[in-house]
Amino acid sequence: MRAFKFSKAADAGNAITLVSANTGARFLGGGTNLVDLMKEDVMHPTELVDITRLKYADIKKTGGGVQIGSTATNSYTANHETIRQEYPLLSMAILAGASAQIRNMATNGGNINQRTRCSYFYDVDMPCNKREPGSGCGALRGINRNHAILGWSEKCVAVFPSDMAVALTALGAVVNVEGAQQTKRSIPIGDYHRLPGDNPEKDNTLKQGEFITSIELPENDLADHSYYLKIRERSSYAFALVSVAAALSLNGSRISHVRIAMGGVAHKPWRASLAEKWLAGKDATEENFKAAAEAELKQARPLEHNKFKIALAKKAIIRALQGAMAGGAYGLHDKTDQG
Repeated sequence: MRAFKFSKAADAGNAITLVSANTGARFLGGGTNLVDLMKEDVMHPTELVDITRLKYADIKKTGGGVQIGSTATNSYTANHETIRQEYPLLSMAILAGASAQIRNMATNGGNINQRTRCSYFYDVDMPCNKREPGSGCGALRGINRNHAILGWSEKCVAVFPSDMAVALTALGAVVNVEGAQQTKRSIPIGDYHRLPGDNPEKDNTLKQGEFITSIELPENDLADHSYYLKIRERSSYAFALVSVAAALSLNGSRISHVRIAMGGVAHKPWRASLAEKWLAGKDATEENFKAAAEAELKQARPLEHNKFKIALAKKAIIRALQGAMAGGAYGLHDKTDQG
């Protein structure tokens, strides 16, 4: 690990000023991803600005929705009574991620800002456009079993690792940020993360120094039929091969509202808009779930070693929708030896 300056922020304005003034500075919350990357010499910030003492850890109702603080831990968020009752999809997704110890440290802002777990990104001896723009993508024609099947470019085929962000995408969350000179923005979660394009080094649309203050969850009627399915190779502390956040509202047997997002398949949480469009107004049957999954995965472009993900993703969409129909369940996450 390289030497760096450590600063404790007195307040959000102070933190923003410090990071805005130094392109090598980074905010430090739980540090569960950033510190790992520093140890591996993948990231080497010149300054860390400690924001753990800032008062952005509340979870509170705001009108019809809920606001969750950026410095609240994942564990606190997942187990909060309001989240469990009104947004069970988010609770299920967070509890599917990492381990209890990491969830106790990781913050909500840090979770949605975490970087890819691509092995080529972590290995400083391998080419990686995300780590060193212009060096090439080692995974493109390398070992790419865990990589993207949707939205990738020749510059990067990595996938975004967060479970929480997949649920937030399905729920239509909004990320509130504050920047220099007290500028504020509210960014829809679908616009927050980026597909790689020609600039895979840019994970999201934040500007240098912008600080996440909170995440807004809009009011919805999806709590009774929500489910998060995570398919992985071991049952704990593993990233998704494919994950699906699914939520429905029903009028009898007919789907009046549906939200589906996928993880493990793209550089950002993937909103399954084609599947949603196909299901709108139709009966909630397995046949329709299969047709919706087929519609979504027609656009998939597999790599050499991850062709199995297409079939896996289709089955995952079907199973997640079936789980949502059954009312969801905590603690049910699948492991697989597919491929």
